[in-house]
Amino acid sequence: MNSSLLPRRLGVWLLLAMGSLMARAGDFDHSHAAWTRLLARHATNGIVHYSALKASPDALRNYLGTLAEVPETRFREWSRPQRLSFLLNLYNAATLQLIVDHHPVPSIRKIGGVLKGPWKQEIVHVWGRVLTLDTLEHGILRPEYGEPRIHFALVCAAKGCPPLRGEAYVADRLEAQLEDQARTFLSQTSKNRVDAAAGILWLSPIFDWYGGDFTAGGKSLPEFVSPFLPAVAERKSWKVKFTDYDWSLNGD
Repeated sequence: MNSSLLPRRLGVWLLLAMGSLMARAGDFDHSHAAWTRLLARHATNGIVHYSALKASPDALRNYLGTLAEVPETRFREWSRPQRLSFLLNLYNAATLQLIVDHHPVPSIRKIGGVLKGPWKQEIVHVWGRVLTLDTLEHGILRPEYGEPRIHFALVCAAKGCPPLRGEAYVADRLEAQLEDQARTFLSQTSKNRVDAAAGILWLSPIFDWYGGDFTAGGKSLPEFVSPFLPAVAERKSWKVKFTDYDWSLNGD
């Protein structure tokens, strides 16, 4: 080979290799448009139409299939908001698929047995593995991201949980979406409310189950929720109590 051509050819090969890597890194749809379209058809104000989903299952299965195809090495190259959006959408879509697979069912808690309930079913296909919802939430999302607002975004298919958002979580709007989810959830008076006369702050059991996530850094629960419940900031001392959790299905 002509030695004068070698640097030029190496440069061409390098450019081609870089282009191939960029194509592989960029071919995933971070807008999660397929998930947003599905939610627009099958979810209304947080209520999921599981009967319709079961009658037309391809869209949900295909979306979950696109998530399952993403290698972990590529996933780890993404930005933090891209990774977090991916995992939140994956959790919610996998939960809907779990309900569809067992529909009709009055509550997600009716799925599985005493030793292996719904959150311990191996149903989440990702990175060449099959995980449980528990592993996704408690083994990956909570410890790796340290973001308490995920508890307002993850949906457990029950009326007591935060409402299923009618659009996909996406990286470029994730901060605003999580803030909006927190505000929406905390405004639902059947789950969270302020009894100023009695000095009682009634909160969802979510704040009890995952209290450490919300009080990290020395915050109290009233301090955490005060940006979303302005009345809380008007008083220094609150007695925190927890409302009942409605485990009935969040749809038909």
